[in-house]
Amino acid sequence: MRLVVARCEVTYTGRLNAYLPESTRLLIVKGDGSVLVHADAGGYRPLNWMTPPTVIEESDGVLVVRKRAGRSEDRLEIRLHEVLWEGEHEMGEAAPLEKDGVERDLQEALAALPGTLETGLRLDRREWPTDVGPVDLMCRDADDGWVAVEIKRVAGIEAVEQLTRYLERICVDPALAGCRGILAAQKIRPQARTLAEARGLACVEVDLELLRGEREPELVLFG
Repeated sequence: MRLVVARCEVTYTGRLNAYLPESTRLLIVKGDGSVLVHADAGGYRPLNWMTPPTVIEESDGVLVVRKRAGRSEDRLEIRLHEVLWEGEHEMGEAAPLEKDGVERDLQEALAALPGTLETGLRLDRREWPTDVGPVDLMCRDADDGWVAVEIKRVAGIEAVEQLTRYLERICVDPALAGCRGILAAQKIRPQARTLAEARGLACVEVDLELLRGEREPELVLFG
């Protein structure tokens, strides 16, 4: 992993255009091709980023990150005016993320009853491997199409980005090219739902107690 603290300006072009004027920022270049641009405020979210697979080129103080997006290309250009600090470190093999109890329980319950997410959905495999991490559930729908399901306790924008990365890698295989995604969670934040639906991802909120049969569904009276 490479970390750079620099005064820089950033231009993003492609499916959308964005510009960050010159300022001091932290640049993170990961071994998997991810590139993130952070400010000292804003919490964990980067100001701009590019997810793998990418092509990274650097010359004359300009870092260019390119990524194919269908028939077009996204391009992140970082112009380095002054490098204040720079370092690289080999991170080694990453230990897999262990889901907390709720996410693990949700995955087990939905693996047993995938049809609660969508009528006719059936499980093909849990923890389907991709080169950017395992998909929680890989399923088939009523038309025998592929469906990738990512499960969270609370789903935010990062969950949408994660499922998007999985689908990008899954669809590289022509046999899985039509794979679509479902984001399942006990709670889906409004911003995450908006982004997911804009990307063609389905969102399903799941009541774990109801799924387990530990609580009866609420009755609704119609006048």
